[in-house]
Amino acid sequence: MLQQIEHIAIVVKDLELALHIYRDILGLQLVRVDEVPAENVKVAFLRLPHGEGHVELVQPTDTESGIARFLEKRGEGIHHLCFRVENVAAAMKQLLSAGVETIGQEARVNREGRRYAFVHPKSAHGVLIELYEAPPT
Repeated sequence: MLQQIEHIAIVVKDLELALHIYRDILGLQLVRVDEVPAENVKVAFLRLPHGEGHVELVQPTDTESGIARFLEKRGEGIHHLCFRVENVAAAMKQLLSAGVETIGQEARVNREGRRYAFVHPKSAHGVLIELYEAPPT
């Protein structure tokens, strides 16, 4: 089912301060910074060494968003692990049939048209897992 790590998401209070560490000091290559109004966040994607996935720095843009509540409750740190899968719908069907709790029954679609879904932390030993559909080849 899982192909590789797509990204590791880290919630931060200040995206520019976080970029100073991950880009300027650790040397990860900044790929892009995006506003994601649907999720009320600003994100920076940095390529992991050897091009195998990304670090995603996530800063809330709204004090009432889920990410803002996470930050308020738990502070900065890892928010979720994201794995690439070939087909999100098939992966969700397999997970649901195995009794795994997901967040929602249907995949979401991002601005690029790629589908993604989340496994609830209750079913993954406290870790929020995102499944992200591989780009068409």
